[in-house]
Amino acid sequence: MLSRNHSFLSAMFRGAELSALERQIFDFLGFQWAPILGNFLHIIVVILGLFGTIQYRPRYIVVYTVWTALWVTWNVFIICFYLEVGGLSKDTDLMTFNISVHRSWWREHGPGCVRRVLPPSAHGMTDDYTYVSVTGCIVDFQYLEVIHSAVQILLSLVGFVYACYVISIFMEEEDTCHRAIRVIAQYQRSTSVPLPEGDQMK
Repeated sequence: MLSRNHSFLSAMFRGAELSALERQIFDFLGFQWAPILGNFLHIIVVILGLFGTIQYRPRYIVVYTVWTALWVTWNVFIICFYLEVGGLSKDTDLMTFNISVHRSWWREHGPGCVRRVLPPSAHGMTDDYTYVSVTGCIVDFQYLEVIHSAVQILLSLVGFVYACYVISIFMEEEDTCHRAIRVIAQYQRSTSVPLPEGDQMK
């Protein structure tokens, strides 16, 4: 039973890691520095959780469960950001820490998107998104970002529930092992044969 749960949780960690790596690649292409930092921390914690699962270290899995709550919160914020909920605007430079004017990579490279660079303006600026025309997108970029975040939330919730379950199994096994050790120790003390008085004097 434990081996089956252990294998499933390990597979969950690997799936979460691959999903985070895929997202990290596209965030790098779009110079989205805030998501890049979040993805990097998430990958580290997922690796830590995977190590804890393989080595039967419940404390590492606990770290993963705590991080999962933060990760879900971050992805909910990203969904609100791209859907412009609560006064947020997807056209701000929040995801790039105001370092650049880049937006999501999917804005110009989504499914069916045709990217066309317009003639430069009188200011001579050609690298701003104002001068790039994107047409024909099957799915708008903000919805692709929302889908990515929704997948992360789904994986995190499943991983959180199953990690808590595996932690409880680990704890039960430790308690059972400790009880068995105490029973064996009591049995050894109760069955030990006392030495005769003469042997004790020697």
